Amino acid sequence: MNRREALIEVIECLHAEIAALKANDVAALEAATRSKIAAIDTVALYDGEAPGPEVRELAAEAHKLNETCRIYVNLMAANVRRRLQILSGQQAPSYKAAGYALA
Repeated sequence: MNRREALIEVIECLHAEIAALKANDVAALEAATRSKIAAIDTVALYDGEAPGPEVRELAAEAHKLNETCRIYVNLMAANVRRRLQILSGQQAPSYKAAGYALA
């Protein structure tokens, strides 16, 4: 597999991760993440080569999708934190119209 093909695989895995995150499918998320890491390891084999325009474009797309995954994970973590605070009897922070947190 060359670098271009490996980047395409990374992109496909990122799409699978996003779908798994949306569906709360842990098994699919784990499988997609394992595949993504393997594809990234393949991309890393070509680290010394100068990327062409197509490879740069694919890498930019992969970066954008990875940022989307990160946002989903951060939102899920924030929701879990809020639920745990509520379940433990802690008052979850709320916000006024001006945007300041209330204690």
